[in-house]
Amino acid sequence: MGPDHEVLVIGAGFSGIGTAIGLRRAGIDDFVLVEERDDVGGSWHANRYPGIAVDISAFSYSFASDPSPAWSRLFPPGEELKAYADHCVDKYRLRPKLRLNTAVQQARYDESAHLWRVSLSDGTWLSARFVICATGWLTKPKRPAIPGLDRFKGDVVHTAEWDHALKVDGRRVAVIGTGASGVQVVPEIAPRVAHLHIYQRTPIWLLPKPDLAVPQAVRRMFATAPWTQRTVRLLTDVATEVSFVLAMVHYRRFPFLVRAGEAASKLYLRRQVGGDRELIRKLTPSYRVGCKRPSLAKGYWRAFTRENVDLVTEPIAEVTETGIRTADGHTQEFDVLILATGFHVLDNLPPFPMHGRGGRDLGEFWRTERFQSYEGTSVKGYPNLWFIVGPYSFTGGSWFGMIDYQVTHALRVIKEARRRRATEAVVRADKHDESFRRTLRRQQQTVFLDPSCRGTNTYYLDERGDAPAVRPASTFEAAWRASHFDLDDYRYER
Repeated sequence: MGPDHEVLVIGAGFSGIGTAIGLRRAGIDDFVLVEERDDVGGSWHANRYPGIAVDISAFSYSFASDPSPAWSRLFPPGEELKAYADHCVDKYRLRPKLRLNTAVQQARYDESAHLWRVSLSDGTWLSARFVICATGWLTKPKRPAIPGLDRFKGDVVHTAEWDHALKVDGRRVAVIGTGASGVQVVPEIAPRVAHLHIYQRTPIWLLPKPDLAVPQAVRRMFATAPWTQRTVRLLTDVATEVSFVLAMVHYRRFPFLVRAGEAASKLYLRRQVGGDRELIRKLTPSYRVGCKRPSLAKGYWRAFTRENVDLVTEPIAEVTETGIRTADGHTQEFDVLILATGFHVLDNLPPFPMHGRGGRDLGEFWRTERFQSYEGTSVKGYPNLWFIVGPYSFTGGSWFGMIDYQVTHALRVIKEARRRRATEAVVRADKHDESFRRTLRRQQQTVFLDPSCRGTNTYYLDERGDAPAVRPASTFEAAWRASHFDLDDYRYER
């Protein structure tokens, strides 16, 4: 008896949507998208906090084959990204392929039948010849391990689980965390609250966000002459590659790019907060740009010049019923706690138990033998399985560039398996190990292994000191390799 579907795509964020689009274009129609939430869009459906917006130009943060001429700004707000996800789903008639409100509990490879058997949250099982895991990174909110957090009697909300019934106007608010979501939410709520305290464990490198509006005339030009938008995308892609990939991934060769980024950030900080040397000292990171994800900001640092905003760098000792007590013994009372503490990233790989050949658990394999993969997408001993976001998949450039090259890789193998009438495709162990050794060698050139990165609580690094969250390559190189790797690096069986 054959599988329920030829291909199972897990996740209906942009990674899953891009995978489904690729399957459609490849003429593979027997697939299903399983999504744990009640709608598509992934992070852009789940995250609705004030100020949420894309922090890379939308001209690059979109599918190259499906540019949207409707962006209102260079860095549009979250609702426009959600609308773009809906547009792509409708354009490619993906809604009949969706199984919403359905979470995967576990996946197990059936070696005798050459297929994956997947347990779902509704109590049913699903089988598929091939599985493409498109669950993304920003799916499991990370609550801080602060003593007493559960006994706070006021309102507590994580930015990834924003409650729109929450009132902050005129109230005493604490924001815990200074990552990407904190940088966006603070400027939005600072003018509205009675008093705002931002609790900072590690400062963040910021650069100004050129959040320009896209005039209607330009949008009409993009719609009538799509090549003009493709030209803009090429420019934003190159800018992203130079500012992040070239600087961070090739740090040992081009250290001056990191130093230039730090100088520009320090200048921006001084212009935002003026001559307050103590504030500048507290907001200036002691690690290199790139150890933690840098961000583009609009008004975050300036918010600290407001009379109703305070920066707290003293460690939090505990949360009381009415507020926060820091390590120096000072207690501050609050009405609302906002947790801008990010997500489980590397510790959420894989996002559910996955058992390959011999019943080996993938999470155990990665944690005992290091996070590793072949070309950032497949793993030895786990046939018919690819990750859109796995160890060493994302170059740090355009997220959509990564989706494109990861989908290209998986589809090339699936189509080759079809051509050979094979029911199993698994990367050869020697080719997998060769790819991983090459990755580790190149990793030595990145900024992530700079001594200043240690102790920064960056999600780029794992417990072994590796940086599996970033592929040490340019997006252009990764795309070329996805289109040109030797298909015989996989073994095909029937």
